[in-house]
Amino acid sequence: MTRKPSAGNDSELEWFKSSYSGSNNNDCVEVASAFGAVCVRDSKNVQGPQLGFAADAWADFVAYASGS
Repeated sequence: MTRKPSAGNDSELEWFKSSYSGSNNNDCVEVASAFGAVCVRDSKNVQGPQLGFAADAWADFVAYASGS
């Protein structure tokens, strides 16, 4: 997976979407790192709510989700 910065957002955070989500498909989550945390949001609703995770919790989730 590679990271692509998302476009059209005036947020202070630099949001990234997986390259696995096609250019015409917004059905994806976006992530951004902020002050030792990882923020997650719905790419279809960029002004909507965001979840925040401690960096170590996010690393554990990614390892679990990828089967590592």
